[in-house]
Amino acid sequence: MSGVTIYHNPGCGTSRNTLALLREKGVEPTVVEYVKAGWTKPQLEALLQQMGCGAHDILRVRGTNAEELGLTAPGVSDEALIAAMIIEPILVNRPIVVTPKGAALCRPAELVLGLL
Repeated sequence: MSGVTIYHNPGCGTSRNTLALLREKGVEPTVVEYVKAGWTKPQLEALLQQMGCGAHDILRVRGTNAEELGLTAPGVSDEALIAAMIIEPILVNRPIVVTPKGAALCRPAELVLGLL
């Protein structure tokens, strides 16, 4: 399968497991280390649209300063979350995988199988 991208953090076990699972299935994805590469607003908005979810659904709280920044408070807009994710890419949960069949946050890693 071509046209597969994984937004990957090599420091994350679930992300590493998802990448390994893709490779076990014979898929060599484009690997984007998003913590290094960063995000753009159009990129995040497109991913959210493909996934059919909002920014709250991909906000990573554990191991980040999301709570200290007030991002977990009720009523925080997607616009505010996206702005924070652009400044601090680690606030996006991982891994996100995009294939011709769709896009999803693959936690647990086995969720990637539905995209193949």
